[in-house]
Amino acid sequence: MLTNKIAIVTDSTSDLPKDVAKEYGIRVVPLRIVYTNEEYKDRVEITPESIYARLDEEIPTSTLPLSEDMLAVFDELKAEGYEHVIMLPLSSNLSGTYNLAQLLAKDYEGMQIHVVESATLSLGLGFMAIEAAKAAKETGSVEETIAHVNAVRKNMTGLFVLKTLKYLKLGGRIGKVSATLGTMLHLKPIIWVNDEGIYETLTKARGRGRSIESLVDKIKTKYRGKCINLAIVHGDAYQEAVKVYEKVAQFAHVKLKFIEQVSPVIGLHTGPGLLGVIAYEA
Repeated sequence: MLTNKIAIVTDSTSDLPKDVAKEYGIRVVPLRIVYTNEEYKDRVEITPESIYARLDEEIPTSTLPLSEDMLAVFDELKAEGYEHVIMLPLSSNLSGTYNLAQLLAKDYEGMQIHVVESATLSLGLGFMAIEAAKAAKETGSVEETIAHVNAVRKNMTGLFVLKTLKYLKLGGRIGKVSATLGTMLHLKPIIWVNDEGIYETLTKARGRGRSIESLVDKIKTKYRGKCINLAIVHGDAYQEAVKVYEKVAQFAHVKLKFIEQVSPVIGLHTGPGLLGVIAYEA
């Protein structure tokens, strides 16, 4: 199946900077942040900083994109003459966005919508969208583009550390990470997004500093001397994120680099102090 009219769509948890999404022609559908008396579109009507500033007052919940927001993007692409959409939502084990996209795609007329299980989030998802946009332009093939992004995901490493597991636990997104790690011993998990798109503990370290060192060491073991695409993501921890980037850049050749604040939706589930590294061979 060859076509040169393939559009790429993802959601706001991809953490793609607006200029990058525009450069690659990637459309982004926002999830939503819900407070008791207010609701906001992720990354459109609310910032990560405002989430952290209000956590002591109220911890909001997150929910799916509005069906009309997703359909509006599809309608816009159809009007522009696209014949196919490759939709890349965050992991179906972390959100119902994937199921919503499949439901809408099933009954959509006039354009074929291919919903791909990303089994990831944040700039792991963002990198997949970028790779999909490049592959679609180069090959004009839906099948080849999907095969390429699946291969990218298979070879991608995504690790992160948190200051506290409180928010993952409250949000019900804790997956296979133990919520009862020894707080008296200051044990911090180094968490990865496994092949099923679920959070899982890779290892543990004592204290914040050692947990960050362990995260960097894991990346070093896999990518020392290699050329990589790299994202450092953070939750209100920019200076620490820069230091992590500088350490990784000492042992790997970085081709494409991002240092980005995570979306409000991810931020409310991980809390301030998140540091993550996402990498794959360029």
